[in-house]
Parts: sequence; C-alpha cells; structure tokens
Amino acid sequence: MSAFDSAVEHAVWKIEKFRDVVDFRKSQPFKVIEFEGNLLLNEGINELWNMAAGDESGNFFDNTNAHLGVGDSDAAASASQTGLQAAVNKLYKGMEAAYPMYGSNQQIIFQAVFEAADANFDWNEFTVANGDSDAAVNLNRKVAAQGTKASPQVWTLTLTLTLT
Repeated sequence: MSAFDSAVEHAVWKIEKFRDVVDFRKSQPFKVIEFEGNLLLNEGINELWNMAAGDESGNFFDNTNAHLGVGDSDAAASASQTGLQAAVNKLYKGMEAAYPMYGSNQQIIFQAVFEAADANFDWNEFTVANGDSDAAVNLNRKVAAQGTKASPQVWTLTLTLTLT
C-alpha cells in the first residue's frame, strides 16, 4: 500500500452584471454568472512557493497589489503564459476595500469592480495578478466567453480559490 499526498485547487468565478451605477449601488444585478475552473500559471506557482519560503522580494497578492484582469482573447490557456493574451482589449482592476479575504475555509477571495468606463469589450479571459499589467506575476488564467460589457454597465468580478 502506498500513500499519496495531493492538493486540489478549485476556482469559482462570479460576474454580477448591473445595468448602471444606480443598480450597482442598490445591489440589483440584472444577471449573475458563475463558472468554474482555471489553469494555474507556472509564474504564479513559483511566486507562491517563493512567498511560502519567506522570500519577500516579490509583490504579495494583497489588497495593495492584487488585481483581477479581463481580456478579449480566446487563446487556449497554457501554464507557460505570463498574463492576459489580448493584444489591446484588456484591463487589470485593483481590489475592493475588504479584499482579498483569506484565512478561513482554505480559501482566498478576490473582488474588483469594473465601472461604466472600464473593460467595455468581450470578456473571454480572466486572471489574478500581483500588479496591474501583464508584467506582474499572474497566478492563473481562465478562458470562457462571458459576454460583452458596455457602458453604462458596471460588472463585479469575484474569484474564489479553494485549496484542499
């Protein structure tokens, strides 16, 4: 008999779509979408191990540095990628005030709000990074067509990562 150690990473993405800022302030989305999965990227895994070992030379995935990114590329995810694949239509947004939330239920939860003028294009790819561009370390990437955002809509993107 042999014993195996394993860890399972589970990602749940949620987009709350609001017609405008008024509906956003009332917490009245016209549509809520949840979808699962993502691919951890090599650069993100390496950054997590660096942090676990006490290397503080990088940026943490904390409220100051963490950004959720969206783009319009539908290129398949590959572990060797280092950011969003969209050539032009992409945007990284910083965290809401209380995010990321972590320290219980083996989870970390990231959330960002894309205002009326933000990311008005097809939402086909998603990531969390420790900075506001492809030059930052991206932890993961998910490819899934989730609609086209247009002004004056406000969309909230939430990512829950669970490790068991």
